[in-house]
This record gives sequence, C-alpha cells and structure tokens, in this order.
Amino acid sequence: MKLVALISGLCLALPVWVHAAPGTSAEVMAFLRQQMAQQQIPALQVAVIQGGKVVELAALGTANVENGVAATDESVFSINSCTKAFTGVAVMQLVEAGKLKLTDPISLYLDDLPPSWRALTIRQLMTHTSGLPNIIDEQERLLGGGDEALSWSKVKALPFEFAPGERYSYNQTGYVLIGKIIEKLSGESFVRFVENHQFKPAGLMHTRFGDSSDVVPHSAGAYTYSRNEGGKWLTGTRLAIAYVTFPAYFRPAAGILSTSGDIAQWLLALQGGKLLKDKASLQAMWSPYLLNNGTTQGPNDLLNGSALGWPVTVRGEHRAAGPIGGMRSAFFVYPEDDLSVVVLTNLQGVNPELFIDEIAGFYVPAMHPSTGFGLPPSVLPLRKLLLQRGFGQAPQAWAELCARDAQALPGEEALNVWGYKLSSQQQLPQALAILRLNASLHPASWNAYDSLAEILEQAGDRQGAIANYRKSLALNAGNSHASERLRVLQAP
Repeated sequence: MKLVALISGLCLALPVWVHAAPGTSAEVMAFLRQQMAQQQIPALQVAVIQGGKVVELAALGTANVENGVAATDESVFSINSCTKAFTGVAVMQLVEAGKLKLTDPISLYLDDLPPSWRALTIRQLMTHTSGLPNIIDEQERLLGGGDEALSWSKVKALPFEFAPGERYSYNQTGYVLIGKIIEKLSGESFVRFVENHQFKPAGLMHTRFGDSSDVVPHSAGAYTYSRNEGGKWLTGTRLAIAYVTFPAYFRPAAGILSTSGDIAQWLLALQGGKLLKDKASLQAMWSPYLLNNGTTQGPNDLLNGSALGWPVTVRGEHRAAGPIGGMRSAFFVYPEDDLSVVVLTNLQGVNPELFIDEIAGFYVPAMHPSTGFGLPPSVLPLRKLLLQRGFGQAPQAWAELCARDAQALPGEEALNVWGYKLSSQQQLPQALAILRLNASLHPASWNAYDSLAEILEQAGDRQGAIANYRKSLALNAGNSHASERLRVLQAP
C-alpha cells in the first residue's frame, strides 16, 4: 500500500500554469505534469543543478488554491523536515571550527540529562539511531501541547525505544537536543545561527523560518487529501488546508520555508566551499551510520541509510543524499554524477523522493527508467524476461526462474515496489500483471491485495478494486486505507 489519493478534487478544475526558465527541458516538464495530474498536486517547483550551474528552474500549478494564484519561482514552500539537512550543515560547521566532535557524548555540552541519555553521541542523535523516546506522539503532536518545559518533563520520563545503535527510528527528540547544543556552542539562537552562517553566505532571497501561523509573502500554502483519525492516516476525496506550527525549540527539526531556486543556490554554496571549507566535511555529513550489526537503515527502501540530517541511498552506483520533508518536498544530491534535483510541492502525501531518480534519469542516461535503474536488483532478471515475452507471461516466467534459482527471486516488497513504479510510469497493464502475480504468490498478505486494489481503482476497474480491498480487509481488519476506499467506492 502506498498512500496516494485517487480523487477528482478541487485542483482538477485549475489550470496548470508554468513559469519556466529559458531552455527548460520539455521532457522534464511533461514528466512533472504527469506526476501532478496523477497525484493531484496543486503546485510544484523544480530546480536541477548540473555541472555547477542551475540548468532547470520552473514552477507549475496553483500556489494558492483558494484564490487561484499561479505558482511562480518566488512562491515559498514549507520544506518541513528537510530543515534537518541545514541542521546537519550547522553541526559540521561547528566540527570544522573545532567546537565539537561527532563522537562526543552529548553530556559534554548539556546538563540536566537523564543518566541513560548522557552517553549518547552527537552522531547517534543526528542519524535517528539513539533509541530516545520521541518528543511527538503517534498523532505527530508535540508532547505537552508545545509547551517546552512540559514537553521535556514528559519525554524524559519515557523509556528508551531500543538500545542505542541497534536500529533506525525517525526521532525528533535528538534534533531538539542538537539545537540546544548549537545554541550553547555558538552563543546564538539556532535560527540566527543558520541565518547568519547559511542563508546569508548562500545569498538566499526567499528563505526564512516560519509555519502556518505566520504571514508569509508569496506563500504556496499547504494542502492535503488525507486526515488523521486516532493516529491513522485516511485517504480522503476533499482538498483541505494542512495547518502545522513549529515552536521555536522545534526549529532544528522543521520550520524552513523556501523556493526551489533558493535551495539550488544553497546546494551550490554547500558544494562550492562557501558553507563548509573541507570536502571531507561533506563526505562525513553524507556517510551513513553503521548500526551495531554493521548494516544501514533509513526511512524507506530507497533512502536506506541515515547520515547527519540527510537520509542517503546506499547502492552500488549513483548514490544520493536526499533530505525529505512533510511527505511533500525533497532534494537529492548525486555526488558522483555532479547532479542535484530539487522538488517542492504544497501537497502532503506526494513523497517526491519516489520520482526524483526518474527526473535524474533525464540528465544521466544510465539512470533512465528504461534501464531498470532504481528497481530492486532482485526483480531485474524477471523484468528482462518479461520485456522479451510480454507481461502477460508473468506467472510462466516466474515458474521458469523459480526452477533455475528460487532463492534469487524477488520478495513481496520488491514486487510491490516494481508494481508502483510501473504505475507511476503510466504502464498500468504491466503494473497490474506484477501486482496480480504478487498477490497470487503471497495470498496471506493484506498489503498485496491492497496494492492490487489501488492500481485496479486507478485503472478504472471499480469491481476489481472492491473485491481486492475486501480480501485485504478480511486479512487485516485494521487496514484503514481499504476501509476508506470501500466506503467511497460503494457509496450510492
């Protein structure tokens, strides 16, 4: 299951305005329009850096839906947790200044810590591997209602989630602590330190800290098709405003508003030596943390490693460092390819990190989707066989490969990823062939049926979608996505 709203909502009636720099690639614009139509994104900004210069810069769609205001290159988007990448740079600036080491225990800099917290390192906090209890609850609300003293009293009383370094678990507490350390060592507020040492040196004209409570010139706003009920995200059919606030003490974790052009300028300054003097600092910042068992983990299968405020892809070729924020914004840096891609949107649930590799493929031929790049390696032999014989032969091809080497075949998750990738490329018959195969191979998996139902719905097969959502619910009565879609599909 992937949380994507299949809707016919308000933004369908809006024109897709395009503000693009001269020379913008028509292929890239067509791809982005396709993504916007498929996911019903009101507005999107993109910037691409190649060879040390911005080669693509464009804004598409509607920044303010209420008043029909077109997106421009000055439209300001919330980047949410992408802010953590700026926090990572701030930490490395202090490292270069000799004020801290990544291996230092946080007790060197902070007093009044619970005894069990004192040995945690800067790196463990930055990479979400500390095991600390989270300062937000399951509904993503700050403990204590946003009151700093009450938040701390509540989170300090909670047990560790796991032993430090045992696994990855996205955690906001560590970043609030890192903010306190930055303030103590710099003698400035976190916000002022980032403004003085990153925004100003990089020449960012539209970037600032803020949230939904602020009046922000040229704001692109924030929208959602989902609602949170009892800790469960439910896909809806009505476009709504997404309102979020970030108290001052939470700003090291989230709170920057920016444009794709400004993020591009910041990335150029970062890689050009204006923000960090030593190339080794970039390498350290983008190196994934190794867990106690020697492996890496990250937010998802694509971003499968965690570095200093930057999720990273750990793969043999075209590795990337890719901050993500609010399920709506992301930017990837491909160090070996001299390429960076920035995508900002104003819709929660878009998860642009899932299609940034495809944008990169327009500039690095080896990364083009036609090569199979970005797919789990285990699916490539099956993909090669189906390209030769046709996707209608998926069961027969699977049986043939199984007879050769059953251990080498892809698992349920890998097939699911491939199915969604085909769907995003508008190859619905192929996607359905793979997801039907997956469901037949894993008949006890509620998620396999849910994914098949979602793509059947996308393909216009209402009865097929209903049947498979029902199968999913029979296996998992708590599948809120299936319940919601059945409610919509079966409505009179």
